[in-house]
Amino acid sequence: MKEKTKEILNKIINSSYFPIIIAILLILKTILFYKSTVSIQEEMYKKTIVNTAIFIFSLFGITYLIPRKGRNIIGIVINVIFSILLFADNLYYNYSNNVLSIMQITNIQYGEEIMSTLPMLIKPNQILYFIDLILLLIGFISRFIKIKKTEKVKKINNIPVKILAGILCFSLLFMNCVYSNGMVVEAPYNRDTQIKEATIFGFHVSDIANSFNTKKQAKYKNKDEMLADYNLLKEEYNNEYENFESIYEGSMKGKNVIILQLESLQEFVVNKKINGKEITPNLNKFINENIELSNMYMQSYSTTADSEFSTVTSLYPMENGMAYSKYYKNTYDNIFKMFHNAGYTTSYMHGNEGYFWNRSNVYKNMQVDNIELKDQFEDTSEEVMEYLSDELLYKQAVEKMKNYQAPFVSFVVSASSHTGFTLDGLQDMSKVNIDVGKYKNTFFGNYLESANYADYAFGVFVQELKNAGLYDDSVIILYGDHNGLDMYNAEMLDFLKKLDSNVTDVDIQLNYIRVLAGMKIPGITEMKIEKPVAKLDIKPTLAYLCGLDEGFSLGTNMLGNKNFVCLNNERIITDKYYFDEKWHDINSGNEIPITEELDKYYNYMKEELDISKSVILYDMLK
Repeated sequence: MKEKTKEILNKIINSSYFPIIIAILLILKTILFYKSTVSIQEEMYKKTIVNTAIFIFSLFGITYLIPRKGRNIIGIVINVIFSILLFADNLYYNYSNNVLSIMQITNIQYGEEIMSTLPMLIKPNQILYFIDLILLLIGFISRFIKIKKTEKVKKINNIPVKILAGILCFSLLFMNCVYSNGMVVEAPYNRDTQIKEATIFGFHVSDIANSFNTKKQAKYKNKDEMLADYNLLKEEYNNEYENFESIYEGSMKGKNVIILQLESLQEFVVNKKINGKEITPNLNKFINENIELSNMYMQSYSTTADSEFSTVTSLYPMENGMAYSKYYKNTYDNIFKMFHNAGYTTSYMHGNEGYFWNRSNVYKNMQVDNIELKDQFEDTSEEVMEYLSDELLYKQAVEKMKNYQAPFVSFVVSASSHTGFTLDGLQDMSKVNIDVGKYKNTFFGNYLESANYADYAFGVFVQELKNAGLYDDSVIILYGDHNGLDMYNAEMLDFLKKLDSNVTDVDIQLNYIRVLAGMKIPGITEMKIEKPVAKLDIKPTLAYLCGLDEGFSLGTNMLGNKNFVCLNNERIITDKYYFDEKWHDINSGNEIPITEELDKYYNYMKEELDISKSVILYDMLK
């Protein structure tokens, strides 16, 4: 049996049809990728598969210009590379709802952030990306199957036919790549559309080609043209949406401002219980007593740095972390500049090393008077998930705030509820006081426990602020930076469906991008803002409250009437509708036809994204 298996493998490997077999296997793997990663509707699915087959068969068809031995070796190499690529894209999509880009090569130093999430990302069916390679490897190991002639193979010596076939395959491949690049250019922000229209391979070809000249992706090459359209857009927003009571305008002038970014906290944990106990009692109390922002959405993919960028600049981020790693020298009308120019003491605090996401360089380039990173804190005796524990961060943050000249603005970034959610390093596990029951030792269970610890630490933070006399008269805004769980985490869906048995797919998609958020404005209690808001809106809102000039901002005042927000991957959320390639009614989850109103939202979204990308790529605010 062993010899028979070796003989069969030997024949396959030495067969003239070996590249065709490999091509078919790769098409099947790509179908697996589409099925398990990107949601493709029936009418588009056939087109995507046909374009994928043309790309792969054309590529392997070109290899027939090479002698059989070399051709088969190249087939194996292509199979290995494409299998790894599909697997990596699948992993990364599950992590960030996005596929890999060559632009992210500069972020390889932050790979630990993704590696810590691997237990969540690995799925049993992903072995199918490598099953044929495993069998091939077993065959080689069993007796080093060599690529050699085992039987007389009829050679095709008709050189003109080979050349003609090669030219045909090359032409098909070239046209496929040109078509793919055109599709990517037409949908510059929506990766799902790019993958469906251009195929996953066409996307990567276009991505590599475009990486040599990223600026060509910008709509605006001229600052004056950009500013003209920006001013027109802001004027439309002011006329249509910003009718609000002026009693709050400038009402917080001269008061201290604290911005708190909470790691990975999604909105679904707010005011929820598990086995009789609140998951986030301290955050619930803060949100319920002050202003609940029940529909705040992340506008990035899934990095903490992107969330910071959106908050600080009121612009959309680029590729994951790219704004901080590549464009950190850019000039922005950032939140620190806004407060610094008004005489505030400005500070940024995070219990991580300064090199991570390039924060040292980023904030040195802004008007931040006090950059408080890990080495600026005296007590580092407790680290959770390799970052200064939230409790130690908060206690020392308040001590620093007490010594700042008032008024001050402090941007504090927590990290203990970071992905992985194991709370490694927490010295007293009694600070986690919920019983997650059947979810114990699952990724979801760990997430809930991390959220509960983050809430405990927040309670300490509030008490420290009160003890220091900094709580009652300060403006405080807090929010989760991004999602912590993948969109279709099984335990999370089980939890959500117990709360509401009528959960739709639109509900699940919105849950993925909706983060916990609340705001404290002295004098305002028990207020709820249910309309969609986002990180871009924080700077304009604080400018309005504190009587400051917001400068260049794509966000709007959260106390206004603007009823939609956009994400940087062409999603739109309004108070009634959700756009993800097609429009859906939020309440029912049903697809709805495009109307003039919906088309207006789409055009606003495109204009915002075009302006933001041009500003970053060309450093237009310099």
